[in-house]
Amino acid sequence: MGDATTTEQSTGDLADFPTRWHTGLALVAHPDDPEYGMSAAVARWVGEGKRIVYALASSGEKGIAGMDPDEAGPLREQEQREAASIVGVDEVEFWGFPDSDIANSEALRARITETIMAVDPDVIISLFGGDHWAPGAPNQRDHIEFAAAVVDAYDALLPRAHQRRLFENGPNASHAVEVGDEVEVAVRSLAAHRRYLEVLDPDTPVDEQARAQIEKVTAPREDFGGRRAVAFTLVRDGDTDPDH
Repeated sequence: MGDATTTEQSTGDLADFPTRWHTGLALVAHPDDPEYGMSAAVARWVGEGKRIVYALASSGEKGIAGMDPDEAGPLREQEQREAASIVGVDEVEFWGFPDSDIANSEALRARITETIMAVDPDVIISLFGGDHWAPGAPNQRDHIEFAAAVVDAYDALLPRAHQRRLFENGPNASHAVEVGDEVEVAVRSLAAHRRYLEVLDPDTPVDEQARAQIEKVTAPREDFGGRRAVAFTLVRDGDTDPDH
């Protein structure tokens, strides 16, 4: 396992995301979760030679209105694999937990633990687990439950997880990844969820939906020297001693 530490240069209020690591594990609840928030950062990491693995609790089978879950699940898995491939991720797994009914259960925590041990990541990226993204913008119950399960599973792994830092992708950020050309790649990656987005907002072209979302989550940040960036919150620091 590589060294997850780096000399972090703070530009404004946010620190640069660690760079001295090799394998990252993105743990999310549904298809499209990586693309809505972190895909531009993932594209940069893959471009730097890092290995990124996606693990999804569900197949998002209830996410397309008017489509039978038995049809929607495989379709959303296919769209997720395509979206991942656009940013260079070719390791994607689906765990089969029920969409819209994800709970911080023993079974989910066990699967998270199993995946962390199998992938052996230096860095873990999870979903924002707070109640609200902002005033009037509540978080999804599935995301809240899933994020809590990740933290609980991580804590139960200690002290064996000492070199693994755990981040969430959301507000109240502590770190950021500067992005540039990766923004266009991230737009194409989100747009790969074409059928989902067509149904989500039939009045807005898919590419416009994707661009609006990616522009929002990669906007220049005053707390990061005015640079375009994807922001993350350090949830568990692990053992960051560079001599380990």
